[in-house]
Amino acid sequence: MSRIVITSWGSYGDVNPYLALGAALRARAHHVVLCMPQYYESVIRAAGLDFQAGAPDADPDLDRDLVRRVTHPRHGAEVIFRDVLAPFLADSHAALTRAVHGADLLVSHPAALTAPIVAQQTGVRWISSILSPLNFMSRHEPVLPPMAPWLRHLPWPLLQWSAPWLASGGRSVGARWVEPVQRFRSSLGLARGANPLFEGQHAPQGVLALFSRMLGTPFPDWPPNVTVTGQLRYDEQYGATLTSEVQQFLRDGPAPAVFTLGSALVEVGDRFWDESLGAVQKLGARAVLLAGRHHTARLRAIAPPNALVVESAPHSLLFPFASVVVHPCGVGTTGTALASGRPQLAVPHANDQPDNAWRLTRLGVARALYPGRYRAGRVAREISTLLATPSYAKRAGEVADVVAHEPGAGAACGVIERALAAPCRNDSWL
Repeated sequence: MSRIVITSWGSYGDVNPYLALGAALRARAHHVVLCMPQYYESVIRAAGLDFQAGAPDADPDLDRDLVRRVTHPRHGAEVIFRDVLAPFLADSHAALTRAVHGADLLVSHPAALTAPIVAQQTGVRWISSILSPLNFMSRHEPVLPPMAPWLRHLPWPLLQWSAPWLASGGRSVGARWVEPVQRFRSSLGLARGANPLFEGQHAPQGVLALFSRMLGTPFPDWPPNVTVTGQLRYDEQYGATLTSEVQQFLRDGPAPAVFTLGSALVEVGDRFWDESLGAVQKLGARAVLLAGRHHTARLRAIAPPNALVVESAPHSLLFPFASVVVHPCGVGTTGTALASGRPQLAVPHANDQPDNAWRLTRLGVARALYPGRYRAGRVAREISTLLATPSYAKRAGEVADVVAHEPGAGAACGVIERALAAPCRNDSWL
């Protein structure tokens, strides 16, 4: 039995796939420890996995101001790296160093900025992971930076021509955000490393791309040892259920539109919920709103009989019953929506969400509506178009068939177990 440490930071969407990975590794008789913010200890232990606190801590349910800052459409990514992660590099390094003591292998998330340093210093085998195609910032594929969503309106040949410049600009900007990582390396007596947001985060023994190949497939400048596994979803496989209230609502009438803001934005999207209810009233259609702790009571008091407002529900169990899924395109929600086979209304806010939304529209499974234009009348028209245009449902079903056959956790476990059987090669990268 091998001892494997998995480290991540972020919202629940940054935890869920690693719960699935940890559970799959445990089923293969490995001892799994998740080194993550203290906020997630209870959900990690409920999954039957060991826990060790990582840094910085985060409580997205309580720190609503932080959520607003890290989901700002122009500056969110910069805030995450400059103001949230960088000040805690020493704490993160110390916590992760303790966690990997005696471990056979480390699996890292893109926000685990000290994972490459710990791997270099301790010699532990190391596998890195990526949750979104945008993180690769390929020079061979146009991407949609969150600060320039207007690029999606340019002709595709022009976008292809400009892809190398977009990638170069993204790498240059990102390098400034994580310059504190290079200074921290220097304080430890280490030489500068590769860009911590791009080449520098990829492990020499394997890179797990934990998303569907329908969202992205390798290009020549992706790491040569990358494996696109498909999405890992914990809720679907390990005991999640819909409440009796939700089940009864689904039985009582036609398929509802489902509105969600995922795990990061749900507590701060005040206008989104009001406009969504307005759209439901204009449509006269049934709907389920997953409104979170701060909005549910207020919205339940004003919702029409054809709308059910609840705090949350497992996306993987609810989405297949939807007529349309309305969501902000966090990569976890995006993958689950693709698996559901339902048309989507993408409402991207920040970070990787605009790029994910762009990919969905190019796939032909979604329409996109940005938050600044999210008004009840427009939302109602977009949903009506999705439901009245058969190609959206047809294409969504085709994509779901592909997603259903992706190996997911099995492929990720295979990469990890091959690394466990091979010599450690951290020095070949660093």
